[in-house]
Amino acid sequence: MAWLRRMRVPAFAQRGTRTRVADGGALDSLAGAIDLRKLSAEQFGQLIRTLYMLGETGSGVELSSINTDTFVTLVADASKDQLKVIVDDPVLRTFFIEEILSRMSDHLIEHKARNVSLVVSWRFTDGTDEEEFARYQTVIEDGVCVSGEDLGRLPDTTLTLSAFDFIRMATGSAAVAPMFITGRVKVKGDYSLAAMFSGYFDIPKPAGARG
Repeated sequence: MAWLRRMRVPAFAQRGTRTRVADGGALDSLAGAIDLRKLSAEQFGQLIRTLYMLGETGSGVELSSINTDTFVTLVADASKDQLKVIVDDPVLRTFFIEEILSRMSDHLIEHKARNVSLVVSWRFTDGTDEEEFARYQTVIEDGVCVSGEDLGRLPDTTLTLSAFDFIRMATGSAAVAPMFITGRVKVKGDYSLAAMFSGYFDIPKPAGARG
């Protein structure tokens, strides 16, 4: 994995599951106790902003510490208007994108990715300006997955989609295939690699969607 040692891995991609499990219990309990149906979109946004700011002040309350099951259920339970408040806030939009990308390595199906070498470039829009993108890359190689803003790799395929659609797809709240079929995900490069990408991951499912 010499490529990984040479790569500058961004701080957000270095967050570990161990930290989430150790520190997220209180926030997991809080998130589970809140009925999002009783919150307006604005109130939901204020709640998430408050939790985010508490983490920024070093209070020990870290929004990133909640476990993945809680995270995906939070997204699933939120209304589209509530999620739009997150996407419309540049700070929270970036946080949610980077939080999802940082957790992808936890859900890589290693035996499927063992012999895979794939570089995916992401271009996320905010849903209003189709010419402005937040750019990231995900690399799968040697059974390892790493994501970051700029990993300096030539992409095999580039995916362009709204941050809103990405958050919903990555948390199991929206089916992947229809997003490609309807053009909500635009592909530049190898389409077959783009279509296969999600198959390398055990995509978390919201609590209500588990069979």
